[in-house]
Amino acid sequence: MSETDRLARLVPVPPTGFCPPVGAGGAEPHPGNLAYGFSLPACPSTPVIAHETAELVFDVHQIYSLAEPGLELVRALTTYACRFAREGQEVHLTLYQKENTLRVNVYDPHACHGCDDLRRDGLLETGRLVRRHHGEWGFDASERPGAGTRTWATLLDIPRRWAA
Repeated sequence: MSETDRLARLVPVPPTGFCPPVGAGGAEPHPGNLAYGFSLPACPSTPVIAHETAELVFDVHQIYSLAEPGLELVRALTTYACRFAREGQEVHLTLYQKENTLRVNVYDPHACHGCDDLRRDGLLETGRLVRRHHGEWGFDASERPGAGTRTWATLLDIPRRWAA
């Protein structure tokens, strides 16, 4: 039997028997269902790639009021995480939004130990940005996605109240 005849006899098996069909039970992207994670190589171009990816995610989910500070945060945290990684290692970025809070986590492979002042001093601008948006930030030891340090920050979208 020729290869062509053999391939013609193959019958594709529909995936619906093994998993839910595409779109089953899922919701279209909108503010409030943003939850993404990315693994990126620790290299000089990573902050740009992270920024561009986050910009697309924010646009698709209609995250407008926190987009600019969120993108600034993504770039700053991934830049800093790459400084704590060696060639060939990865950093991990996660983006979450629930109600009026945007959360950015960046994981780097450097163990969290005794370098707290170095990390805090290197992220002074990040602290200022977060405070302007009524959020919080910090870093701690991470067990996922691999041993290292998780640096995180939140930004709140609080509508401005004008005096009457």
